[in-house]
Amino acid sequence: MMPEIKVAVIDDHPLFREGVIRSLGEIDGFEIVAEGGSRDDALRIVQNQCPDVMLMDISMPGNGLDAVARAMSSCPQLKIIMLTVSEANEDIAKALRLGAKGYVLKGIGSRSLADVIKTVASGETYVSPSLSAQLIAGLSEAQEVSQKRDLMAELTEREQQVLKLVASGLSNKRVAIQLDLHEKTIKHHMTRILSKLKVSNRTEAALALRDATENRLSG
Repeated sequence: MMPEIKVAVIDDHPLFREGVIRSLGEIDGFEIVAEGGSRDDALRIVQNQCPDVMLMDISMPGNGLDAVARAMSSCPQLKIIMLTVSEANEDIAKALRLGAKGYVLKGIGSRSLADVIKTVASGETYVSPSLSAQLIAGLSEAQEVSQKRDLMAELTEREQQVLKLVASGLSNKRVAIQLDLHEKTIKHHMTRILSKLKVSNRTEAALALRDATENRLSG
């Protein structure tokens, strides 16, 4: 017979915490060894008992994410599962980066949660499928924006001048007048700009400039 998985439940909502404890208590294979409602409770429990798995919310006194690395340091064999309402990519990525082995949303059913705990206790990592897909999509989008910014850096100073004026709505003729160049020269610059940015028209080039600029300002 497999030994029971020792579980601690950390959540600052007593009713939710009690529901999780009761649900897991009705399923074979688990022993609830501790409960708490804050980051400090989590760290104290880890130091005193070092359970196999800790279910922990993010939004609670002290912030659950702030407990992850310290808890893992105190008890390296501990497996932490974030059980939260947060679907933010930043929270998912930070939790996994800090060492959490699971990330699930509070809407999960008791049987499914039990399966996740067993999966994580066995050494695997688990992220709710919808969140995993969302995280991958977010990473792809960030990579795409980064690539556009890198391509923008390949433009010469003059090409950047031309692109900014074109993006502001000026025609080649008006750009030529403003920069005191021949319209033919502007057309040549635009051809090179489209090629370097891997876009097919002026509108796409303007959008690439906007995305790169917004990302730089937000960063």
